[in-house]
Parts: sequence; C-alpha cells; structure tokens
Amino acid sequence: MCNYKIITDSTCDLPPHILKELTIHVIPMEYFLDGIVQLHDIEDSGDKTRSFYNHLRSGKVSTTSMINTARFTDIFTGYISQGMDVLYISFSSALSGCYNASRIAAEELLEEYPDQKIFTLDSKAASIGQGLLVYHAFMLQKRGYTIDQLACWVEENKNSFSHWFTVEDLQHLKRGGRISPLSASVGTALQIKPILSVDFEGRLITQGKVMGRKKSLSELVGRMKTGAYMPQDQTVIIGHGDALEDARFLEKKVREELGVRNVILTYIGPVIGSHTGPGMIGLSFMGNRDPKIS
Repeated sequence: MCNYKIITDSTCDLPPHILKELTIHVIPMEYFLDGIVQLHDIEDSGDKTRSFYNHLRSGKVSTTSMINTARFTDIFTGYISQGMDVLYISFSSALSGCYNASRIAAEELLEEYPDQKIFTLDSKAASIGQGLLVYHAFMLQKRGYTIDQLACWVEENKNSFSHWFTVEDLQHLKRGGRISPLSASVGTALQIKPILSVDFEGRLITQGKVMGRKKSLSELVGRMKTGAYMPQDQTVIIGHGDALEDARFLEKKVREELGVRNVILTYIGPVIGSHTGPGMIGLSFMGNRDPKIS
C-alpha cells in the first residue's frame, strides 16, 4: 500500500462494515440536538441513528457545525509527523466550510514539513455521493496509485459521481432555506416530493417534483437509467434517513431494471440528516452529473 492516508469526514455516510474494509480515516463531525453537542458515531450500526431520527420526528431540532482548522491540523500532523503523506477528500465547499479550513491547515503544515505532501480536495459532493467517490479512491490506492496519481484522478473524475435524493418531510428543507414556507405547506398537503441533486459546483438543487412517495423513488431510478455508465458493472450506494423499507424497494428496482449487482445500503447520518430529516432517500452512481441531461 502506498505510504499515504486517505482522510474524509463523516458526511460520506459510508456504513461501518465498509469503513473497516477501506481503512481510511473518517473524521466524526459534530451536531447539536436541541442544543446539546453530539458526535457522529461512525461505528454505529443503526441504533443511534434511528434514535436520532426519532428525536427529529418528536419535534427536536438538530443543527451542525464544521470541522475547524485546529482539528484538521491535529489530524494531519498525526500522519505527517510519521512520514506519511495525506490526501483529504472534503464535504462540498458549497455546503460546508470544511474544505477551506482543511486548506488553511495544509498550507500551514507544509511550511513546517516542506518535504511532505498534503492534498486537500473538494469533492463537490455530499453524503453518499462523497462516499462513493471516497470508496473508489481507496480502491485505486489499493491498486497502487501514488498520492499524485490519485489526487489527479479525483479532480478529473469527481463530476462523474451522480447523486439524486428525495425527502419525505419538507419541513426540514424549509428550515434550511431550501424551499419557502408556502411551498412546504402546499407540498405537504398535496404529497409533493422534490427530486434533488448536487450540481457541478457542489450545491444541492431541486430538479423536479412528483406526487407521492413511490413516484419519487421511481423517479430516482429513472434518473439512473438516463445517466448511469454501465450500471451492471458498478457499485451503487443507496442511503436512507431511517427508511429501510423504501431503501430496499429502491434497491430491488435498480437490480431488476438496470441489472445492478453491487449495492451498498447505508443510513444517512445525523449531520446530513439534520438538514434533510427522516425519510430521506438517496441514490449515488457513476454517470452523467449534468442535470440537463441526466
């Protein structure tokens, strides 16, 4: 294995059994549930995450905070001081300040360790889209990619990771300013479900609306049919905000209709879940990320 460490943040939403296989460093992020600080437990098999979503269902409010420069400095130094290089893949800079904080930490450390390499890369992705990018990055490291080769590959290919989402509860999008109070009220009354994606700049944007939960899940499959590259030969990630039945429905659809063989099912963790709420479903795959086409 090449002598460098891949680091990312817990917004990658990869499940514990996959993280153990990848042996990457995942930085747990903080969230505040009714004002009480919590740390995203990346080893949680689901119990804590289900409890988190039940708190949201009961009316509790969760907010999030970014990883600061000092924390990045401590984590990077732990590897740099041992002679290892660092490649950090961040949560989208359009949605969080983590990338900029990591960049500042890297610049300061490189003055102290000029012979080391620290790459801080903006994934322009979120949640399972970021997770799928990190998953592929590790597989390439395992195949022998140098840190320079891998950094180049991530920059050249990150826009080929397509991720589509829908939500069950519009109130969380309203609270985050994604939709207006009027749209949330009307949408809830009419069972209108938004179809969301992440654009090339890493922003979460609404790409359409459908009526009803099952139609919204089928719409995600339709987006994959239009945009995926050879779906039968790739790994797909399906994430859910404590909506396992719907996630399995979506898994069944992509297996039957697109021939997908390798699916990773995972919870959407509390950091992303603070903004999307219970019932969120996401689908990530390699494909055309241009919403005008896919």
